[in-house]
This record gives sequence, C-alpha cells and structure tokens, in this order.
Amino acid sequence: MIPLIEIIENLSKLRPIFYSEADFQHALAWEIHKQVYDCDMRLEYKPPQITKRYYVDIWCSQGNYVAALELKYKTRKLYANVKDETFDLLTQGAQDHGRYDFLKDIQRLEEILLKTSVVIGYAIFLTNDSAYWSRGRESQTVDADFRIHQDRLLTGELNWSPNASKGTKKSREEPIHIKNTYNLDWRDYSDPSPEPYGKFKYLLAKVESRKEN
Repeated sequence: MIPLIEIIENLSKLRPIFYSEADFQHALAWEIHKQVYDCDMRLEYKPPQITKRYYVDIWCSQGNYVAALELKYKTRKLYANVKDETFDLLTQGAQDHGRYDFLKDIQRLEEILLKTSVVIGYAIFLTNDSAYWSRGRESQTVDADFRIHQDRLLTGELNWSPNASKGTKKSREEPIHIKNTYNLDWRDYSDPSPEPYGKFKYLLAKVESRKEN
C-alpha cells in the first residue's frame, strides 16, 4: 500500500516547489520508492491491456497491489529562491484546458482499473494558481462542467458549453465521462514565497471502484 498523503506531505518539506511537471513526477516517484521500498516502479508506463497509445505517469507494483498515478503541475508567474535554488515559473494559463486534462486523467484511470490488474488509481493536481481551487463564476464560463474547485461534487457526463469555440475545444472535443463520484478537496502543499501566487495546493482524487451505468 502507498501512504500517498503522508508521502506528499513529506515531499512538500523536501521539495516545496518544482521546475516542471517532469520534475514533480520524478521527485514524487523517488519519494514513493524511499518509503515503499518493495514497490516495482515504472515511469511513463503503457499497460499492455490498453490498446490506445496511453502512458501512465507512475506505475507501482507491490505483489498483487498495483497503483497507477497521473500528475498535473500548473503554474502562475512566480520568481522565488528556495533552499538556495532559484525558480522562475511561468504563467501557463489556459485553465479550461488544465481542468479538462485533469478530468480526462480521472476518466482514464477509471478505464484502466476496469481493464487491468490495477487496484487503485490516483489523479494528483498541484498548482499555485488559485483559479483552479476557487469557485469563481463558473456558471458564466464555457468550461463550467469542468470546474474542479473546492467541494465540487464530480460525477457523470461533463461537456463544454454550447458557446465554446472550436479553438477552445481543439483536441478536447469529446465530453468527459466520470463513473464514480468525487468530492473534491484541496489540501495545502507549501508556501515557498510571500509573493503573489507563492502558495501551492494539491488536489488528490482516489479512484477505487466503479458504479455501473
């Protein structure tokens, strides 16, 4: 078993900020390896049972226990010096795409649990962009269905508003189908800087079982 929240909390003390999503992926995988020593770890792993060209960020096998982890790391502009390292994060923007892609991760994990020996899946979203965890005015946006703010109850078919442009939906036209129900809860990760967007939070969606249509 992977005590993931404990691992993430420990990682936040060692690495309160990351250069990139790949940096976050490798750091988390290493921390899991340190705490779950008998875990057979793979990065960017393609389950053989999945015919689509799809790779899981972190794949951990421990006997009959198999966990699949998908990660997202989205940033706003932040220049910070942390533990004698300089971080110059850019504003990535396109929060509608960031939300869609995270929900797509959850949908894929549900599909993987259905078709493979995976016991549990985790979709993790780490960010210093408060637009993700804040409710905002979602009823007036084209991505209202894809909002992932604090206390959102997530389930069912999620789609773009009819007002969404082709450019907005490009490469993300299909609706998202979530079989389980997730009560989204953002947790504090770190406060590496007093500057605006100096606070990081993470969202963890645990995928364990499915309900039938």
